[in-house]
Amino acid sequence: MKKVRNKKGMGTVEIVIIIAVLVTLALIFRESLISYGKKVMDYCFDDNKVIGSL
Repeated sequence: MKKVRNKKGMGTVEIVIIIAVLVTLALIFRESLISYGKKVMDYCFDDNKVIGSL
């Protein structure tokens, strides 16, 4: 006779582990992510580059 396993919680546990890993990576690379975000925002919202491209 085969044993039936309840797999309802498996998806939740996997999602929690993935979120924990992502948060840990974000905390480790926090400063580099912030500087990268600032560079992207400066590039996107730089008025001289927008006017120059027209």
